[in-house]
Amino acid sequence: MIVVSGEALMDVFDAGPTATGQRLDARIGGSPLNVAIGLARLGQPVGFFGAIGRGFLGERLLQALQQEGVDTTAVSRVAAPTTLGLVGLSAQGVADYAFYGEGAADRQLHPADLARVPAAAAYHFGSYAMVVEPVGGTLRTLARQLRQQRPEALVSYDVNVRTNVEPDIARWHAVLADMLPCTHLLKLSDEDLHHLHPGADPAALAQQWQAHGVALVVLTRGAAGATAYTAAGPVHVAPVATALVDTVGAGDTFHAALLAALAERGALSAAAVAALRPEDWHPLLQFAAQAAALTCSRRGADLPRREELPALA
Repeated sequence: MIVVSGEALMDVFDAGPTATGQRLDARIGGSPLNVAIGLARLGQPVGFFGAIGRGFLGERLLQALQQEGVDTTAVSRVAAPTTLGLVGLSAQGVADYAFYGEGAADRQLHPADLARVPAAAAYHFGSYAMVVEPVGGTLRTLARQLRQQRPEALVSYDVNVRTNVEPDIARWHAVLADMLPCTHLLKLSDEDLHHLHPGADPAALAQQWQAHGVALVVLTRGAAGATAYTAAGPVHVAPVATALVDTVGAGDTFHAALLAALAERGALSAAAVAALRPEDWHPLLQFAAQAAALTCSRRGADLPRREELPALA
């Protein structure tokens, strides 16, 4: 099993004006929730560890996870509203978010909830849940516990910087520094990199992070493809051509597909990931890029199912 931790929310899209206001289209979302559903759709056993509200939007989020086959026994139900992420799209389909979540349900995950976390082969963390409290402290505690008590488990982390949730970049730096010794697979987008280290050399940064124990650093670059930095050198995959609708969920799809590909190869462990050679990574990254391209061809975070993707090369 893969346990995914973090926020679950509603992405709210502008659906055009009405006679008396504006029509909105709310869809299940949140980067970790997307990863969990993406893994389930790719045939991987997956559980979700996070807090979800008891209101009608929270009920819809829980229903969506369960309908997709995600194990929800580790979900904490709380009496708090569901975070809303208002999504605006540029003419090129690139998403811009505004989050309304202060005091919302996805932040209400506490250390006592760690007793709910099941044993698993891999654990995925990500996005703004890592930098807001109390959920961030709870998840970082879990990551440290895994390092000490389950060192064989694979830990992946998607930084996914959201300055409209936490504008203090120093906070993002501090959390990344805290997570580096616990993380085997680290993913960032080129936008994340620009926020954290504008103008920096990605290869040099990857080398610094690997000195803390990270086995693989993946940098996704949208229309420029993706590059993975291994201890033995970089691996680049070109973007997959697609009829772009929007980029919502593309990074989440890439990460879910990369974890699924590792599972299919029998490499879902800290030791196995560290042992993979650059030539081993190329088909795995290509599979992830193909999955992300499919999501980009559809409205919102509608992640692909396993039958929509080719067999691993």
